Amino acid sequence: MVQAHHIGVLAGEKSGDILGGAVLRELRYRNDRLKFTGIGGELMALHGLQSLHDMERLSVFGLVEPLKRLPELLSIRRGVKQHMLQAEPELFLGIDSPDFNLSLERSLRSKGIKTAHLVSPSVWAWRPGRIHNIKKSVDLMLCLLPFERDFYIDHGVKAVCVGHPLMEDLSAMPDQYTARKYLGLSQAGKVLVCMPGSRASEIEHLAPVFAQVIMKLLATDSELQVVVPAASAERLDQINHFMSIEHDRFKVIEGQSRLAMVASDSVLCASGTTTLEAMLIGRPMTIAYRMGWLSWQILSRLVTIPYVGLPNVIAGGEIAPEFLQGEATVENLYRSVLDTFGDAGDYQKMRFAELSDSIGGDFAVRSVDALEELLSHDHI
Repeated sequence: MVQAHHIGVLAGEKSGDILGGAVLRELRYRNDRLKFTGIGGELMALHGLQSLHDMERLSVFGLVEPLKRLPELLSIRRGVKQHMLQAEPELFLGIDSPDFNLSLERSLRSKGIKTAHLVSPSVWAWRPGRIHNIKKSVDLMLCLLPFERDFYIDHGVKAVCVGHPLMEDLSAMPDQYTARKYLGLSQAGKVLVCMPGSRASEIEHLAPVFAQVIMKLLATDSELQVVVPAASAERLDQINHFMSIEHDRFKVIEGQSRLAMVASDSVLCASGTTTLEAMLIGRPMTIAYRMGWLSWQILSRLVTIPYVGLPNVIAGGEIAPEFLQGEATVENLYRSVLDTFGDAGDYQKMRFAELSDSIGGDFAVRSVDALEELLSHDHI
């Protein structure tokens, strides 16, 4: 039972509101008198958050927009800081949005307010120097993946792994037969799901290559079906432009990417969250990534890890083949996808099951257990 009376909490975007809603629901279940103030969205409000500002005002993207909105963002942060210092909550929980939350957490912690941060910043991948500021900002880091916890502990930050919320989301998915039936796919033959990214720039660089791979695979296997889920209506139009394949065993759909992966036997995808979803669903994959020459030159100098696919990062070694930039050729991807339909795919599935078990579920319960442990040092 949480003995605190007031918890400050801040989420800056929709994904944070989803996580925050689950955590606040569990906190309220254990103590229905808890008061929550800060910033969040509709789900957090549903579980009692009194929001000081509209969360949408914090949802800025890219490099230019945050600069344009900087005065407003700084004003909001000052206002939240003043509120928390006056209200003196027993705990402040920052959810993701590290550029906004970490400096706020550091200010509050220096004044004696305990701080925790949910969704660890990816300093293990790039900008490792930030770890020194993080150490000054948080009493506890709540990590979604085990290797993140290990990284933070190794660098002197108290951290726990609370599991990944995707585990619960994916547990409600149907079986492969039902997924194929819903999507209008034949139960016979193999199904490949192709996901060239959710951003316009990703699709621009990957979709033309993926299209050539698909054409070659369709010509090789007379029963193969290929599904390309688009993240939005805009991406649907873009994919249709770059992947104008006229074939009765090829279809582009809007949304339903997880259902398509459940229906599949293999996934060809850009690096990103999709790789984690495919791993947790248990589908072998081939990972590819391409970007503009200048962006690649910059990024390749910033990134400090040898892998881009999350399954490989979690495992600390290559399980799913990765083909980046010049290596993402039609022939390399074609061969790799074919391999995933055989023994190489079976090996991936076996390793993915092991990695999934190491992550675990019960995200909200484990998060609140960790927060209670943090609070128990003062409140027993």
